[in-house]
Amino acid sequence: MVKLLLAAVTTISLFGQVPSTDTKFTAPSFSSLEEWKARRAGLQKQVMSAAGLLPFPERNPLNAQVFGRIAYADYSIEKVYIETLPGFYLAGNLYRPVGKKGPFPGMLAPHGHAQYGRLADDELFSVPSRGINHARQGYVVFAYDMIGYNDTMQLPHVFGTTPREQLWSFGPLGLQTWNSVRALDFLQTLPDVDKEKLLVTGESGGGTQTFMLCAVDERPKWSAPVNMISLIMQGGSPCENAPSLRVGTNNVEIAALMAPKPMLMVSATGDWTQNTLKEEHPAMKKIYDLYDAGSQVETVQIDAPHNYNKASREQVYRFFAKHVLGDSDLTKYSEKRIRQEKLQDMLVFMGRPLPANALDLKGLFALWIAAAEKQNATERDVKAMREKLAVALGVAWPAQVATAPGQFKKGKGGAVIAIGNAGPGDGRSELRIDLRPNTPAADMETRYYLTFNRSDDAKRVQDIVTAVAWLRQQGETEITIQAQGKAAVLATFAAAAMEQPVKLDAPLGSFRGTDDEMIANCFVPGLQKAGGIQTALRVLGAK
Repeated sequence: MVKLLLAAVTTISLFGQVPSTDTKFTAPSFSSLEEWKARRAGLQKQVMSAAGLLPFPERNPLNAQVFGRIAYADYSIEKVYIETLPGFYLAGNLYRPVGKKGPFPGMLAPHGHAQYGRLADDELFSVPSRGINHARQGYVVFAYDMIGYNDTMQLPHVFGTTPREQLWSFGPLGLQTWNSVRALDFLQTLPDVDKEKLLVTGESGGGTQTFMLCAVDERPKWSAPVNMISLIMQGGSPCENAPSLRVGTNNVEIAALMAPKPMLMVSATGDWTQNTLKEEHPAMKKIYDLYDAGSQVETVQIDAPHNYNKASREQVYRFFAKHVLGDSDLTKYSEKRIRQEKLQDMLVFMGRPLPANALDLKGLFALWIAAAEKQNATERDVKAMREKLAVALGVAWPAQVATAPGQFKKGKGGAVIAIGNAGPGDGRSELRIDLRPNTPAADMETRYYLTFNRSDDAKRVQDIVTAVAWLRQQGETEITIQAQGKAAVLATFAAAAMEQPVKLDAPLGSFRGTDDEMIANCFVPGLQKAGGIQTALRVLGAK
């Protein structure tokens, strides 16, 4: 069983409040590096599972196309598209130094929800300004689209909200994170990029993309997430709020997966990062201090509304100059004015068709499912199969169960957990439990409820695991779970997710684990992506 260690590390300030994106969280705290590393391992798997990236999909050829070069004395701009999944294309612009000798550090530049995305150029946000200035300073910069912005329009920005999509962890957060992973792959193919010197910076939703990439991929050595790491707001878009992502955690802890590598936390007085200097940065520094690397996480606050403005960008220029370029003279890293190019010279697919194999939403979802089914069918490692199920379910073996989680009657010759109307006792010890009721509708309507809370069926599976743990505490070693109907499905998943062996008297009948059957009997986001009932039965067959 995966030890997720969720509940102890982050609490809610208002007792009884249903966690949501606007909850006031308290900072995590760890007493030792060993405690943090154990937490880190479980949290990284939780993030990857929520994104639908546990494990990563098979990497297809990128089939990168780079064209439309515009060159000046000290930088150039090119159009780019890469195939991040078969039939799905990520577009952007490549900013390169001119007149300098490489290889150069490779930088990813995701953007936030500004109206014009990677082409926005105004007082508060300008991806071209940072792309050109970073290129002038000696970086190769790939500025790429969010899904549903500019050239990357095969899918809408908002999808992944139906129960079926959620069963398969198919949504914008996961796909955008995968795009970032493949964007790193692309940078590493370029002959003028130093493959070991990779960094990433983005603002707002691009800040989320920044720390999500660093959470799942170890290659970025430096990062600067801008105006997004907060304890009072966790993200306002579906592309930042996949189901199960922040159960028992928040953006501070997820961003801390970067530790101990250098990171600059940029914040603003006029948004949800207003408390960074006194709350979020000290919390982050405590984790870095566990590595004796407290100086590697820096912070700066700009007196402005939500932004990645000139003042913020200049702070990032200087941070990277110091840490990446090794330049101690930071006075020369002021932003220079740029020439804004015509849209037709920046847009990738203006006057150019998408490749013939480009998929729409329906086609890409079908591809996503087929790829997951292939991965699951070919998996042979029972521990890996069990772990995927346990992480998707969010179940953990309790360290201590204080009271009996149901009605208990002592007997002899083993023990039975009888769920609901399961069969009568036969002289063995019996722990009778009922399936918990549904969460009140008012709570379920909380914004992004499933991002911060387990589904009812996931909680029911945990209840069964907890019942087994309690019986173990009583000295019972031969335990049978008796269940029928929906309870039998839940019991099967509970038994598969536990390392501790139990016997099952839980016939599945005609249940085959189709999406509709799962929605009705065991709705847990990500559970089909983790292998569903077929993987659960394979795990149990191997025990």
